[in-house]
Amino acid sequence: MSDHIKDYWESQGKNHGASHWASWGDNWMIDLEIETIGAYLKEGDDVVDIGCANGFSAFRQYKGRKLKSITGIDFASNMIQAANETRQKEYSNENIDFRVGDVRSLDLESNRYDAAYTTRVLINLPTWEEQKKGIEECIRVVKPGGVVILSEGFWEPLCLLNSLRGMKGLPSLVEHDFNRYIKLPAIKQYLLDRGLQFEINDFSSIYYLGSRFLRELVTDPTAYEGFTNPINKFFYELEQQFSGGGFGIQQAIVIRK
Repeated sequence: MSDHIKDYWESQGKNHGASHWASWGDNWMIDLEIETIGAYLKEGDDVVDIGCANGFSAFRQYKGRKLKSITGIDFASNMIQAANETRQKEYSNENIDFRVGDVRSLDLESNRYDAAYTTRVLINLPTWEEQKKGIEECIRVVKPGGVVILSEGFWEPLCLLNSLRGMKGLPSLVEHDFNRYIKLPAIKQYLLDRGLQFEINDFSSIYYLGSRFLRELVTDPTAYEGFTNPINKFFYELEQQFSGGGFGIQQAIVIRK
């Protein structure tokens, strides 16, 4: 891991504690991620959350999906410290475990879990070769017949959104220096070459189209701090009913082992 990437997430874990801001300020998008991933988890599953940050999502999946267990892995020790503080305060008697680890080399038993998922984790790896290592590790720890959900950021939807924004004279959205968005054709071909069954869940297109394009055309973007503009909630609720169109930078690659 490049030092500046790890340093960034260590500072996020230190500064934001148990808040969703530790991983992202966009609470509506986080909710969509949790709902989408949760749809592939079953009551009684043993699950590993790879790149769990401060456990914000892991706790909700464990409780909401009535999981047998959840194990959270993150490479930022401050994130794991924050997750364990919440676990000790609110979930001390539950089957929840958090530990420091690296998605490229997981200290976890092979064929152990019913499901594994990532949430904007692979995009913190600096190259496609390292991202593939992370995918391989996610697949390795899941049982035959299990599921891997890779909820990640992708390059092509970013370009599509920026094309629209450019047509209206809006500045381009940027790929942060701690991110390397995955190319959809590359991951599709990689999974096909490995003979894996997969689907792509474009679960955020309406929300992105609204919150990253239409919002700036119909409201004053400077009038609200962060993601507090109430129109974002409207697009979140619309996304729960409709999706598709290729604008969702966050999409889920769902792999059946």
